[in-house]
Amino acid sequence: MPHDFLESAPFNLVLTDRDWVLSTFGRLTREEKVAQLFVLISIGNDPAELERLAKLRPAGITRMFTPDVDHELAFIDAVKRLSDVPPLISSDLEGSRMSLPFGTQVLNPLGLAAVDDVTVTREISRVMAEEAVAVGINWTFTPVLDINAAFRSAIVATRGFGADVEVIEKHAMAQMETFQAHGIAATVKHWPGEGYDDRDQHLVTTINPLDMDQWEAAFGRLYRAAINAGVLSVMSAHIALPSFVRSIHPEAGLEAYRPASINQLLNIDLLRNRLGFNGLIVSDASEMAGLTSWCSAREAKVQLIANGCDIILFSQDPEAEMAAILAAVKSGIISQTRFDDAVMRVLGLKAALGLHKKKISDFATRKSQLATPGNVALARSATGRAPTLVKDIQNLMPLSVKTHRRILVISGGIISPLHPQPFNFALPDLLCAEGFEVTLYTPHVEVTPEAFDLVLYLFGEETLLTRGRIILDWARLGGNFVGAMQRYWHDIPTAMISFGYPYYLYDAPRVPTYVNAYCTMDDMQCAVVDCLMGRKAWNQNNPVDPFCGLEDAHY
Repeated sequence: MPHDFLESAPFNLVLTDRDWVLSTFGRLTREEKVAQLFVLISIGNDPAELERLAKLRPAGITRMFTPDVDHELAFIDAVKRLSDVPPLISSDLEGSRMSLPFGTQVLNPLGLAAVDDVTVTREISRVMAEEAVAVGINWTFTPVLDINAAFRSAIVATRGFGADVEVIEKHAMAQMETFQAHGIAATVKHWPGEGYDDRDQHLVTTINPLDMDQWEAAFGRLYRAAINAGVLSVMSAHIALPSFVRSIHPEAGLEAYRPASINQLLNIDLLRNRLGFNGLIVSDASEMAGLTSWCSAREAKVQLIANGCDIILFSQDPEAEMAAILAAVKSGIISQTRFDDAVMRVLGLKAALGLHKKKISDFATRKSQLATPGNVALARSATGRAPTLVKDIQNLMPLSVKTHRRILVISGGIISPLHPQPFNFALPDLLCAEGFEVTLYTPHVEVTPEAFDLVLYLFGEETLLTRGRIILDWARLGGNFVGAMQRYWHDIPTAMISFGYPYYLYDAPRVPTYVNAYCTMDDMQCAVVDCLMGRKAWNQNNPVDPFCGLEDAHY
């Protein structure tokens, strides 16, 4: 089959590396080639997992890391040793709660956009890359190119670099270039562009509603910039772009809403041919309902490859779904040319990263590169620049123990989609250490000016997979329907602080003081306390419209 694309950008393979791809492709059986089209998710400490991976021989894994650094380093090393073809070890390097649990806590993309200093973005991305390489990661499903245009979107929220295309471009390109300079393949997502639909593609196929002129000025600009900068992979998501489909087939009907991940027009005609992307196309997680609401999970695997994706993320039944791919190749549902091209691109990505030449390095040395004092200090300095004072019409800031000593904290905790119960905030204890008396609200607490000097609402919801919506849940905060209707700011100074989702003013436009802090991590909570106490200046830059288009929310 033709292989000229291996010598072209973004692979840029020299002769010896190209020959490794061709020789590896030539020696693999058809079954082994099918396995190279799958990346499996890896979670927990199942002692049988290595045996399972040795049997399945996938292209790689996406690891959900535990806090046990010794186990994680040893596990990744074992995966590399058992793999005949060097594996892709992937992760979502998105910062905040998506940081490595034993690594440096770093800002998420929205926090970086709030700081809006490309030098900081490059330095934080360097920290992320160096620590990822130390662990064994060689592929990240970032940066995010989504545009935070629909404020109700719970899935874009803190994962993207805000709402301004120019800001997104400069920070995303800086992050992508930094990752790849450190030997980690970057992935721009979510093709063909998310952020104008306020739903979540984990739950439903979402729709990019832009016409093609609008799309070109926004997502077209961003993806062309990434392609021109040499990005190695693009994630094709479960998002429809009906305007492009209808530009080719005006009477497309339902087909106009086919998800990009299984849409040949979007993957091949638009991304490959019109935008000129020559790298690897990876599907978004194939078990997401944005895809499985369109077709069954097993059928989806076949359609992903047949319609332009080169590699499939995740499978709950890899033996059966690998068999389905093999059968589709034999029957011609997946053409031999499409199959060979996909496998070759997977091997090309591995060669571009030099995985076939890398040795497993010293365990202790790699461990020592995690959360180094210098990187921790740098990250904390950056985090301290992010908390944004959106409004303070009561001139509450800075806080003082003399005037605000008795604080009532109302909060639902830090919410994670991967954990059944919320986490507690560290901030109440941090305030106690400053000399404040902090009471945690329950429905039995009598809230009066005689009892409290300050009411402080704390929200801890970053981008949440499968939540559908993030709202200020007054009923849950108040404990009942009566508590849901209480507003204390007429009698007691009141502030709201969001450590994540930046749009709570939509549900509380009259709150007099409001802060966006973007990340739930402990280092951000410490930074907010410094700002509350006046030891650090508040950021004044909003990477999105926190007022949600509401004029009254400004006052």
